[in-house]
Amino acid sequence: MKIKILGGLLVAFLALTSVAEAQTRTPVINRREYRQERRINQGVRHHELTRNQAHHLRRKEGHIRAERRMAMANGRMDRNERMHLRHEEHRMSRNIYRAKHDRRVSA
Repeated sequence: MKIKILGGLLVAFLALTSVAEAQTRTPVINRREYRQERRINQGVRHHELTRNQAHHLRRKEGHIRAERRMAMANGRMDRNERMHLRHEEHRMSRNIYRAKHDRRVSA
């Protein structure tokens, strides 16, 4: 009888932890952050971005990562936090595009 109770509690515990883990993942934001970092690096390699521009873009990307960590501090990200981060990532994407196409050439 005790084995059945302990087994049931174990299954319930595993189910709760998997639900909590699923809520802490942000695959869309992670993937977009990775792609934007690649775009910045590619811009530096192809002399589309100056070092100063790349530094500023990376610093802004760091602020977004910090915001994501703050949003995840309680273990899950609510809808408003997710929308805010996506908005910031979209703004960052526009900033990268504009910096790469502003006709400044790195030396």
